[in-house]
Amino acid sequence: MTDTPDIARAPAFLGVETSATGRRWIGPGIEDDRQSEAMAQQTGLPLPLCRTLVRRGVLAQEADSYLSPTLRDLLPDPLTLKDMGKATERFLHAVDTREKIAIFADYDVDGGTSAALLISWLRDMGRQATLYIPDRIDEGYGPNEPAMEDLARTHPLIVCVDCGTLSHGPIAAAKGADVVVLDHHLGGETLPPAVAVVNPNRQDESGDLGHLCAAGVVFLMLVEANRQLRAKGVTGPNLMDLLDLVALGTVADVAPLIGVNRAFVRQGLAVMGRRQRPGIVALSDVAGMDTAPNSYHLGFLLGPRVNAGGRIGKADLGARLLATADRAEAQALAEILDGLNKDRREIENTVRDLALEQAEARGMDGPLVWAAGDGWHPGVVGIVASRLKEATNRPAIVIGFDGDEGKGSGRSVSGIDLGAAIHRLAAEGLLIKGGGHRMAAGLTVARDKLEAAMDRLGDLLARQGADRIGPADLRLDGLLMPGAATVDLVEQIEQAGPFGAGAPAPRFAFADMQISFAKRVGANHLKFSFTDGLGTRIDSIAFGAFDGPLGPMIEGHNGARFHLAGRLEINHWQGRSSVQLRLEDAAPAG
Repeated sequence: MTDTPDIARAPAFLGVETSATGRRWIGPGIEDDRQSEAMAQQTGLPLPLCRTLVRRGVLAQEADSYLSPTLRDLLPDPLTLKDMGKATERFLHAVDTREKIAIFADYDVDGGTSAALLISWLRDMGRQATLYIPDRIDEGYGPNEPAMEDLARTHPLIVCVDCGTLSHGPIAAAKGADVVVLDHHLGGETLPPAVAVVNPNRQDESGDLGHLCAAGVVFLMLVEANRQLRAKGVTGPNLMDLLDLVALGTVADVAPLIGVNRAFVRQGLAVMGRRQRPGIVALSDVAGMDTAPNSYHLGFLLGPRVNAGGRIGKADLGARLLATADRAEAQALAEILDGLNKDRREIENTVRDLALEQAEARGMDGPLVWAAGDGWHPGVVGIVASRLKEATNRPAIVIGFDGDEGKGSGRSVSGIDLGAAIHRLAAEGLLIKGGGHRMAAGLTVARDKLEAAMDRLGDLLARQGADRIGPADLRLDGLLMPGAATVDLVEQIEQAGPFGAGAPAPRFAFADMQISFAKRVGANHLKFSFTDGLGTRIDSIAFGAFDGPLGPMIEGHNGARFHLAGRLEINHWQGRSSVQLRLEDAAPAG
């Protein structure tokens, strides 16, 4: 579905109505072109970079500050979040009086980085904390009554990170202990009986900071903690050294890279590049990272490995890795997680194939694409839901059943609030439990209510327009000639990053290109080179190209010429840097 009626009426970019992947190409509008050219004249910045800035709503006078985001300019006052003062005061009281503190964290990257933030800060203050992360299969998401009762017996303070907003019963069960919740998941009409619930997505919040992940919320509490310590003449830990954790949590949790999140990630990547945190250094090495870290590395190399423990191994492995100060322990944990990640990929591929077959049989043009199966590992259903969403441009749910109860995960598309619909289903009694946010959600459902729950969910999503979404148009930022795609240009464009959720990397088209070399690499990837015939050649990579028509079309080009579209990046090899196109789509030229 196109974004606006104007785009729907605009001619397809380069005349591509249906590309190799079935998409219509949409280029910049006339007004975008005008603003981009004006910005280039006023600022002296390259036109392709100006196109990227204009697409993000940046004005010419804002370009310099946007390209250099700083925490000084973008960090909000932590006290703008409700309960932040109470949470910080209770936390610092525990620090001052040497109370035992327990950290109850979610088993994903956001939970792991949030826990590691607190553990690292406390260690710098000469304090320790007990880490508790529930098992995904045995305990499920969030606080549970037995665990909270047990922690409360020996810990006067329990801090729940990346969970807890909907945990009324488990928090009430923590008798004798105070509970502080630092979360970002969608809140309900009432809050649990905690001392403080700090969550930018509480129903009584403005939503201005709703883009924060839990690691961002935890960091803001530590900012306030340092401020309160400073008022007492005490110097707190160096918070800038913790930004690598905030960056990893932000990108891996697919938080929108807008506002302060841009500064978190930009500056966190710089901290990460100094290779100071043993866990991230060890994980980077086992992942084969041999260049300066960027947001792609966080989301696709480091994040999945941190997650692997929570998905199919021991739930606390990722958080322990991120929090440790011991290099030998970090190396051992990183190797375990790397192995678990390989196992996870094999399990995921099996479930993905089964889920895709089932979804295709059911039909993939409705408001909801879903699949469910016995024995599907709950640690991979979220990833498989993402694959279904990407394949169909529809909200997707994947559920694994163990007996009469199924645990599932869902992923949504832009403009469709899946979390709200899941909350509605839970309130109506069609789910045992469910929660999440706009783009992702989790649920537990009884087998005898599965069909009714999915039918009702499809109805709720259809009311939001999910049944009217067509194949995703490919939005392009402009046209480039190979000779203009220089390393200098790509480095300048990268200053508009970090790129990711809510701020996609700019895509450019190369028109009427000739394929000079092409070969299949690995199981389903494609490497090739192209030229405009004027002497400049660009290398390109297309991951997963042979999972669809893109790979066979380019590999079997037979001298044909193509329009090519994708994202530019810098390839570092044997001390040399060159421009590479990460191909996303193609169409025959002419």
